[in-house]
Amino acid sequence: MKKYQYDVIVVGAGHAGCEAALAAAKIGAKTLLVTSNLDNIALMPCNPSIGGPGKGHVAREIDALGGEMAKNTDKATIHIRMLNTSKGPAMWALRAQIDKKLYTQEMIYTLQTQENLDLKQEMVTELIINNQQIEGVIVKSGLKFSSPAVILATGTFLNGKIYIGKTTYGAGRGGELASINLAENLKELGFKIGRLNTCTPPRIDRRTVNFSSMKEQKSADIPLAFSFENEGKIYKNFSVFLTRTNQKTHQVIRNNIHRVPLSNGTIQSAAIRYCPSVEDKIIRFPQKESHQIFLEPEGYHTEEIYLQGFFTSLPADAQQEALHTIRGLENCEIIRYGYAIEYDIIYPNQLKYSLETKMIRGLFLAGQINGTSGYEEAAEQGLMAGINAVQLIAGKNPLILDRSEAYIAVEIDDLVTKSVTEPYRLRTGLAEYRLLLRQDNADLRLISYGYKVGLIAEERYKKFIKKKELIEKEKERLKEVIIHPTEEVNNLLYKLNTTPLSQAANLTTLLTRPEVTYQQTVSIDPQRPKLPTAVTEQVEIQIKYAGYIKRQKTQVKIFKKLENYKIPQGIDYFKIHGISHEGRERFSEIQPISLGQAKRISGITPADITALMINIEKMKRTKK
Repeated sequence: MKKYQYDVIVVGAGHAGCEAALAAAKIGAKTLLVTSNLDNIALMPCNPSIGGPGKGHVAREIDALGGEMAKNTDKATIHIRMLNTSKGPAMWALRAQIDKKLYTQEMIYTLQTQENLDLKQEMVTELIINNQQIEGVIVKSGLKFSSPAVILATGTFLNGKIYIGKTTYGAGRGGELASINLAENLKELGFKIGRLNTCTPPRIDRRTVNFSSMKEQKSADIPLAFSFENEGKIYKNFSVFLTRTNQKTHQVIRNNIHRVPLSNGTIQSAAIRYCPSVEDKIIRFPQKESHQIFLEPEGYHTEEIYLQGFFTSLPADAQQEALHTIRGLENCEIIRYGYAIEYDIIYPNQLKYSLETKMIRGLFLAGQINGTSGYEEAAEQGLMAGINAVQLIAGKNPLILDRSEAYIAVEIDDLVTKSVTEPYRLRTGLAEYRLLLRQDNADLRLISYGYKVGLIAEERYKKFIKKKELIEKEKERLKEVIIHPTEEVNNLLYKLNTTPLSQAANLTTLLTRPEVTYQQTVSIDPQRPKLPTAVTEQVEIQIKYAGYIKRQKTQVKIFKKLENYKIPQGIDYFKIHGISHEGRERFSEIQPISLGQAKRISGITPADITALMINIEKMKRTKK
């Protein structure tokens, strides 16, 4: 029946599923989004925030490509800051506290009003496969929905299990039903399945907290926004507060460590290294006197406070006892207990760069099913899977970014090339070219791609082109503005704690000094045009860091050369002379598409790469 026929089906409506469904529908594909609970769309089961190092970069990249996360964040923000401002711009990162319920409500409305998009509250139990091609899904009620492209964005629901001390029960998150049948179906299809776990902290009642003994972090006093399309705002109603654990807290945890499933061997799967549980911190860092805990508000119309830094699977009574030892939390009451969740993943080295599975044509995976952790990491995969599902059914090449273009590409390349042994968490240290991949220039890097695939509207693209022109025009103008060593000029430089001029120089040269900002030179630049802040910010960064940027672009040229050295597909690596046995196994498993990707595979030696190149060149000569 026609009403059950779609171009793209998305399974799961977390952050990955929402971006995938919206991307596919906006481009023009008739799309179905299936989720077990329509009230929990874009739920934030863990932290009530978007952004931070790496994550904030990705949220802005999603916006630049035409995704929804940044726009929805701006609708629900209650507190926002720019982190790492004492460091260089490559490390700056937006982080916003969110009204969790408002974020969900706004995303539900966005999905419901999107053309070409249907929503269904159902549980997918089985995939319909024919000759290694996806043909649709079967849901719990028995209905069949047909499509040549299916995106699985199931989060932690595959065989999900909750742990609070020795208490355990099946759940996808909180009290929601786990997806058992689909998990079994994926195993039957032959996918290599792994198991990971993560923790969430308790939520406490704001009215039982003594904030006077804690350090307050107010929202930024300048207007900020995640989306390039939105004007920044100042938020004054909420603050984040900082307290710390102490030796009494640590002793309570040690006394109860035998009751913790992550420590006593009940849970055997890998936990996330860069966001450890509080129990793990005590065990791994016994020399530390204390650990930070941030009290983060969860929204306008709730008294719940999120305890960032107190991730735990302690028994309920031990959670309460430990919190009562912490300054400001002596009388706090827990509303929701923290828990660990364990779930199935599909190892991501079974994916192509497009996020389509190598085994089944038309089947895409996005989000935590690929072993990642975090809303932003999931959302960017969903966006790319949604774009590439439509590209596939339209007979077009997939949109594949490389590591020099986006944090999105860094994450996908790491997943596909290296797979995972623990939940993958994006951070700035993973990006080799992070000076080029700043959060401030995500639009300059990626809007053209979004426009090309049909996610960026014509009006927005024209505004973007105008912005680029203004940046280049102002950079050229500053080269022509000559500043002479007058008394006025040198007095200004004295005030800025920088060396006075002894001879004339242009404004570009002056702006390369760390102490001098674009705004501070307005008094000695009378012909300066009135420009948007987004333009002047780019002008200043591009001038100040020109030398570093040039050096990194030279490194990118070398990187591109290796990425452009394509490897023929379908090679039988076990027949190639000179490659180690491990190299043959790893090449056969990953099927690298370029020499650059081949070099990044774990366990590959320089000798393997040399042997591979020699054999590829032989193949080329034979073909000629």
